[in-house]
Amino acid sequence: MSTLWSKGQEANKLVEKFTVGRDREFDMRLARYDIIGSISHVKMLGSTGLLSNQESEILCKELENLLKEVESGDFVLTEECEDIHSQVEFTLTKRLGDVGKKIHSGRSRNDQVLVDLKLFFKDEILKIKSSVSELFELLQKLSEEHKDVLLPGYTHGQVAMPSSFGLWFGAYAETLVDDLQILSSAYKIADQNPLGSAAGYGSSFPLDRELTTELLGFETLHYNVVAAQMSRGKCERAIAFSISAIASTLNKLASDCCMYMSGNYGFISFPDELTTGSSIMPHKKNPDVWELIRANSNILQGLPNEIALMTTNIPHGYHRDYQLFKEILFPALDRILTILEMSHFMLENINVKRDILDNPIYDYLFTVEEVNKRVLEGVPFREAYKSVGIEVSQGKFKADKKVSHTHAGSIGNLCTDKIRDKFIQVIKQF
Repeated sequence: MSTLWSKGQEANKLVEKFTVGRDREFDMRLARYDIIGSISHVKMLGSTGLLSNQESEILCKELENLLKEVESGDFVLTEECEDIHSQVEFTLTKRLGDVGKKIHSGRSRNDQVLVDLKLFFKDEILKIKSSVSELFELLQKLSEEHKDVLLPGYTHGQVAMPSSFGLWFGAYAETLVDDLQILSSAYKIADQNPLGSAAGYGSSFPLDRELTTELLGFETLHYNVVAAQMSRGKCERAIAFSISAIASTLNKLASDCCMYMSGNYGFISFPDELTTGSSIMPHKKNPDVWELIRANSNILQGLPNEIALMTTNIPHGYHRDYQLFKEILFPALDRILTILEMSHFMLENINVKRDILDNPIYDYLFTVEEVNKRVLEGVPFREAYKSVGIEVSQGKFKADKKVSHTHAGSIGNLCTDKIRDKFIQVIKQF
């Protein structure tokens, strides 16, 4: 197998298989970014005189050809190469001869991998941002459409106070804004150029790191070359926390939907084709999609712990441990996008039951409304509370099922526009 670090001596086959692991499986996702990083590196080498203008032009042209092959699906990571970085360099050398061997000047595989990952993570984060934004828009739409449909609110799993579908949908919309705030922080951490840090201690070549920062579209540099390498793991952990935050929101939404779909509640329903049946009970309409969203969300909520444990007690500098981040994080990126898509799809088809509170089992939802009504008439709060409590215990309480909530963020004042303003401000941070 061809390696960038080979000095003419073959590695033990068992060691080779173990150390390469599943890297080749995941590296094809980095092919585009490896080539883009190499193009910027070559341009920088040309501008500093480390490559001649002719060499730079030849290499850039062939790298552009490789990029087209990646985009058309014709690029292959062969069995002879251990990773995408080796494949690109060896392909260039095969096609261009010795000039292809010059591409690695002033660069280590350590900063090369970091560049690939940070460019990849930036794009993946933007995909997540887009998917979360679409779900936010749908939730706000549903919140406004159903703002007048009352719903029981619960604390401790017990009937508590009146809520509404407007509040319920709107709550998840605003919570997603908080999740996007965390995601934007992860994006900023990823949006720093590590190229030029080499193996973690810089290079004696006169590299122009500001130029590659501009060419690659990074907002800023990882200035300190040791800090650049220390970002391996730190960046992944930030992304893991942001994914976990979104997953936490989707988990609670899925749990609510499973509960609200059950026969004991019956607050919402979905078309038959979006639910599943039982092998022996013909009446069943199971919330399998929401249950799997909930389960997948729980898997993702463990992601930060996986990343944190992998980086525990590792001193600064590069360590091969970091290779395994791909096996943890790449599938997680796919998983969060899938459950965001499915949550959006299910909510597009939700049916909301009206007149839920006509059922007398929800009469006690309005005890607080009655207490507040008496307080507004001049009765001290504690006396009003006590008298309503006595009526409840004696079975004499009669619910006046009218709700008059006007303060910001309440049933009658959802502040949908204010929540949207918060959303817009967070989106601007990306």
